[in-house]
Amino acid sequence: MTVALLWVASPNTEVSNSFAFFHSVRVLDSSKFGSVDRSLMFKRRAKKSGNQKWKSGLVNIDLRNPCIGSGNKLPIISSMVASHAGEMAISSEEKVYNVVLKQAALVKKQLRSSEDLDVKPDIVLRGTLSLLSEAYERCGEVCAEYAKTFYLGTLLMTPERRRAIWAIYVWCRRTDELVDGPNASHITPTALDRWEARLEDLFRGRPFDMLDAALSDTVTKFPVDIQPFKDMIEGMRMDLKKSRYQNFDELYLYCYYVAGTVGLMSVPVMGIAPESQASTESVYNAALALGIANQLTNILRDVGEDARRGRIYLPQDELAQAGLSDDDIFAGKVTDKWRNFMKDQIKRARMFFNEAEKGVTELSAASRWPVWASLLLYRRILDEIEANDYNNFTKRAYVSKAKKIASLPIAYARSVFGPSKISSPLTKA
Repeated sequence: MTVALLWVASPNTEVSNSFAFFHSVRVLDSSKFGSVDRSLMFKRRAKKSGNQKWKSGLVNIDLRNPCIGSGNKLPIISSMVASHAGEMAISSEEKVYNVVLKQAALVKKQLRSSEDLDVKPDIVLRGTLSLLSEAYERCGEVCAEYAKTFYLGTLLMTPERRRAIWAIYVWCRRTDELVDGPNASHITPTALDRWEARLEDLFRGRPFDMLDAALSDTVTKFPVDIQPFKDMIEGMRMDLKKSRYQNFDELYLYCYYVAGTVGLMSVPVMGIAPESQASTESVYNAALALGIANQLTNILRDVGEDARRGRIYLPQDELAQAGLSDDDIFAGKVTDKWRNFMKDQIKRARMFFNEAEKGVTELSAASRWPVWASLLLYRRILDEIEANDYNNFTKRAYVSKAKKIASLPIAYARSVFGPSKISSPLTKA
């Protein structure tokens, strides 16, 4: 498809040729725009000698040997790593959880300060309403073009939430296109620094173009924090400098940066059901788990495609444990060793999907359908990998249009059921 390039930031060729999927986007005058429960994921020991020590694990996993499968001992959560100073460094999961706590606190603060408001009231400056409406409509068009099933689900949401989700989706897509789009070869760390500066501007109410304006308006209405957005840009930086991941701890952090962040951005907009008995933190953890599950699925689907670009997004230590190496990935031959390795990888991804399910029912009623649709469809990609006999080197696993359509009523049926009245792992203490 022939498309127009969008000028991304300041007049600099490093950044100006970065996007190739937007048509006719005009620049605006910026002056016109005024999971897993915590107790289950992290087991903390008592403080000893002033040092904090953590043990990480998932639900129903023996923390002394957090593995899955009876074959390869595949770590679910990586162990702690000692620093050069001899101190215990916290794992990637704990780093990410600190962000989760901050996001949950923001939502709680907003609920206390405006108990009767669904969103903050519009503050409309003369001449801007039609421009904002046009900006949101353009975001909706992009969402409809590139995420059709998800877009259909958003139509059940309230207009304010729907537009906000479109704006977040478009920003995430534009950010991803920086390193994965047709002009990725022109992107440098400096270009990403400029993109981050532009993000900070739009959070201050100084959007650069109409698509920025939609997100800038969104963050004034919902308790959306800038940190997950900045973390996603950090994930793009990792893609520029890193093509191997030594263990799952490293891979987990990458998955959070590029996908888990989307869940943290979205929960404040989608909202938690008033009748939910779940803690805010646990709902955010479930949203995080869905992002991690989706990205792990992307990685498993795209092994061959990534290998052709010289990238391997699989834990190196687990490959070695399975008797595999980078050479086996580049050779692209499906062997029994590869099948066994893939079975364990798929099992882990499904565990994250299972954790994500626990939080979807806690979302506001109008927001559940698109999330269920996304979850069910992405999880089916894992089924397709299995159906292809684990050949993700030369065959791309995808869910057929017929299966997608068939999944929509299933997702809708699940979305009808709200928070369980029965105590669950997400229930507030």
